[in-house]
Amino acid sequence: MSSGENNGGKSGIGFTGLLTILFIALKLTGVIQWKWVWVLSPLWISTLFAILIVIIVAIVTVVINK
Repeated sequence: MSSGENNGGKSGIGFTGLLTILFIALKLTGVIQWKWVWVLSPLWISTLFAILIVIIVAIVTVVINK
């Protein structure tokens, strides 16, 4: 496999990363006066959403296998 081949993988920063960078830039330039917990909220909200999905899938799997 040469280094120039496209393996079909996804790369990039994504929407959440861009939104976080935007919020950080706005906070550091003084455009917004939010607390840091809200500036970084795209990171923790998306993490909580992923954890919630894993919990729901686990519960459904347990219920189906009974």
